[in-house]
Amino acid sequence: MARRTVLFSPGDRPDMCRKAPSTGADTVVFDLEDAVAPARKAEARAAVADLLTDPDFDPAVEVAVRVAADADAAATDLDAVADANRLDAVMVPKANADSVARVADLCSHPILALIETAAGVLDAREVATVPAVDALCFGAEDLAADLGATRTDEGTEVLYAREHVVLSARAAGVDAVDTVYTDLDDHEGLRAETRFAATLGYDGKMVVHPAQVDVVHDALAPDAEAVAWARRVLDARDDADGRGVFEVDGEMIDAPLIARAERILERVPDDE
Repeated sequence: MARRTVLFSPGDRPDMCRKAPSTGADTVVFDLEDAVAPARKAEARAAVADLLTDPDFDPAVEVAVRVAADADAAATDLDAVADANRLDAVMVPKANADSVARVADLCSHPILALIETAAGVLDAREVATVPAVDALCFGAEDLAADLGATRTDEGTEVLYAREHVVLSARAAGVDAVDTVYTDLDDHEGLRAETRFAATLGYDGKMVVHPAQVDVVHDALAPDAEAVAWARRVLDARDDADGRGVFEVDGEMIDAPLIARAERILERVPDDE
């Protein structure tokens, strides 16, 4: 299943990092960038390195580290976790073509490229085609700051960039993960924004609190009617004797609708 939720945990809070995999998030990111004050960076690196080399730490989810945006600091972060035996990916913040290429040269892990600057949005297609890149993540808050834009509930000020990132991800065949929702108490708002992101083509959403994980998963899960339609479509495809076009419920079905049906069923939770 694609990365539905990518949960951040501050690197200088090892207790939170150790618990993060139990929240149900598909990916957890131990943050050595924005979530850590400059004076605590060294402490955070040491804490994350200790956790990732602990033989008792073996979660069943993807584990990533978000390194610094500055090239020298990112190299220091990567050096600190060089011996980690439980690191699955590296997140590059404020990603652009140059910064992603530098990190790709420094590590052998898949890269989650966080597109959150004007330069990054313009580079998104090139970033997505770097062999090490496995996902593009969209960061609306930093992008708005970089643009000098005012964040609104409607999000029209970042809509072009949001669409450009998912287009770039789809063209390259990598995951697309939508921006965080910063109002931790507004679960209905989070649910609505997650569903809108899914209509744009996003696979999942970054989250900043464990309580957001189930809300996002529920919002991304297709309803029973959509699942039933998708199953009828795929059953009919299997019975179509190789025909490229056939009928389901009075609707003509061809390749795009088959792809839609397959995508719907990919979002069905494993226990259903």
